[in-house]
Amino acid sequence: MPIPPEVTGEEIDPDVRQELMSLPKGLAEDVSRNLVMVAQLIDEDPEKAYGYSRVALRLASRVAAVREAAGFAAYATQKYSEALAEFRAARRMSGGVELWPVMADCERGLGRPERALAMAGEPEVQKLDKAGQVEMRLVAAGARRDLGQLDAAIVTLQSPELASSAVHPWTARLRYAYADALLAAGREREAREWFAKALEADKDGATDASDRLAEMDGVEFVDAFDESEDESDEESDESGVVDVELDVDDEDDEDEDRDGDKG
Repeated sequence: MPIPPEVTGEEIDPDVRQELMSLPKGLAEDVSRNLVMVAQLIDEDPEKAYGYSRVALRLASRVAAVREAAGFAAYATQKYSEALAEFRAARRMSGGVELWPVMADCERGLGRPERALAMAGEPEVQKLDKAGQVEMRLVAAGARRDLGQLDAAIVTLQSPELASSAVHPWTARLRYAYADALLAAGREREAREWFAKALEADKDGATDASDRLAEMDGVEFVDAFDESEDESDEESDESGVVDVELDVDDEDDEDEDRDGDKG
């Protein structure tokens, strides 16, 4: 797959670059450039990102960072079985637990919420950092909802992190998930309160909390731009016709004046 010449591979995370140093220099450069493309495209065009991840995987399947990138690209395209296999391989190679929550979410994607819940109770969760533990809580709550256990999902999300007024990168998503679960349980007043709290923490637009609030408040968005644009076009068209007619009349008057002068 073609890679823009401005992508050098130097943009890659230093830790990943360190892993790639086990490869011959030319090969490491090719792999890193493909990984940069995965990172750049995974949100806006996951299918293309997936294609670049397969190239990197073909070149360096024994590098944990490559297997992890391939896993996330597969996950972004909802290829959950493939993603889970790649995450497991990356975890075996690295020995870390960081991928545990997304592995559990792959189980959900495969229609196995019970396995996701079982993973939420494993010792690996205690080894996760705070962000990873919050992510695991979100996955577990989602699994509860998959099983139709709304009240249990709400209780799962109730935590010191949810109650805290401090804002972290995961705060908006945690509050949003809680609001969404409350709304699904018919607790609209509380849901509105938590959607508002999610919006307050959502500085990067990670959720659609503003749209959900507007929907709950009965606000309808009307696209008046097209209508006004059409009216403007009509007015300009009418103006054009008038201008043309005036120009023609002026030319006739000038012709008559010239004829009179000749006479």
